[in-house]
Amino acid sequence: MISMMPKALSSNRYNMSFEEIMKQLELLGNPSTKKTLMNHGAREPFFGVRISDMKPIQKSVKKNYDLSLNLYNTGISDAMYLAGLIADEKRMTKKDLHHWVENAYWHMISDYTVAWVAAESNFGWELSLEWIESDSDLIASAGWSTLSFLFSLRDENEFDLSKINSLLDFVNHNIHNSMNRTRYSMNGFVISVATNLPVMREKAINVANAIGEISVDLGGTSCKVPNASEYIQKTLERNPVPKKKKTVRC
Repeated sequence: MISMMPKALSSNRYNMSFEEIMKQLELLGNPSTKKTLMNHGAREPFFGVRISDMKPIQKSVKKNYDLSLNLYNTGISDAMYLAGLIADEKRMTKKDLHHWVENAYWHMISDYTVAWVAAESNFGWELSLEWIESDSDLIASAGWSTLSFLFSLRDENEFDLSKINSLLDFVNHNIHNSMNRTRYSMNGFVISVATNLPVMREKAINVANAIGEISVDLGGTSCKVPNASEYIQKTLERNPVPKKKKTVRC
């Protein structure tokens, strides 16, 4: 166990060391946050740091490839999440991303941390198509999530639209029989296509209408699976013309 320090370290400087960050995370641990995250799938050892409390560290460190790898390799959820926030996506290799997805033990890491960095990397499309074929629920889910984030980052003319069309067909016919968390991310994939790729919008809306409500075991939490049709409609009412993001990490 990392020894406690009398007060939190100041993050208003650059080049925080691995040891300083780990001590900072331990000090920022919140029992209520920890309980909530454990209900959603996190496991010991971890601290229960609010994401908002990680932001000053992220701002201080900015992007640091080596540090992100070291933080992720702790296996501590808080550090793994922070690793995704500071990862240098342009230096991430396919080997790095395979390692990350294979060691993501719950959906907050697989569907967000890993998928964010993969989508912003040079290998997002390639790896997502590989991961969605996995027999591992979390790896397949990470693949579908990566695709969803890719669509919010890149223009539709950068994608193989025939492949996206076939993936929509696959979701339409297979979502209800797919693995648990994968169903959630497939649903998100349909939403992302409809709201981010205008040329595929009509097809995605038709698929959303066809699949209807999706049943996902969310571990007894109060979280709900979005109804894709309703979510798409509300999103398009607010933002009918998609605006591409510079980053999907938050």
